[in-house]
Amino acid sequence: MKSTVQTKSPVNGLDLEALTNVVQEVGKDPSKGMVQFRVKTAWKGQTRSETSIESYTLGGQKIARTFHIPIDEPFELLGSNSAANPQETLMAAFNACVMVGYAVGAAVKGITLERLEIETQGELDLRGFLGIDETIRPGYEKIQYVVRMKGNGTAEQFREIHQQVLKTSPNYYNMSKPIAIDATLEAESLS
Repeated sequence: MKSTVQTKSPVNGLDLEALTNVVQEVGKDPSKGMVQFRVKTAWKGQTRSETSIESYTLGGQKIARTFHIPIDEPFELLGSNSAANPQETLMAAFNACVMVGYAVGAAVKGITLERLEIETQGELDLRGFLGIDETIRPGYEKIQYVVRMKGNGTAEQFREIHQQVLKTSPNYYNMSKPIAIDATLEAESLS
């Protein structure tokens, strides 16, 4: 995000002076902008799991925070329908990440938002996940999202915000570009 932030605070509930300070600090010392997130997920039986967040690291400093995210599958996919499923949770994380970009982008431009919604959808073929047909990928071919913004900005300002989000959103990047995943198995046999 460019540091051409207006110092009028707050806009859309965001403290623009604090944002300006973060941008300046990270610009002076890039190590202050290094963020590491970590989650731990435990199986809770059937298709249920619970993800725990205990902390994250910002600029080398560990910051404690505690959250729990339940995840399950619907009845039709062998679950107990007690929570959103992994695909819905993936899309929710995507939406939440890009939402920050749109809200901050509007605030930086001094645009007061009346409405900001993001609707995301994707279709996958269970034959890939179930191993029925190896020619079918187990994930999405495409994910589509629609952003609905209403505020005192111009159409051109909203387009600029949209383009900035496409360039800078971590989860837009993570879901639209291949990223390396290093998977390690640590297994204990009972026999």
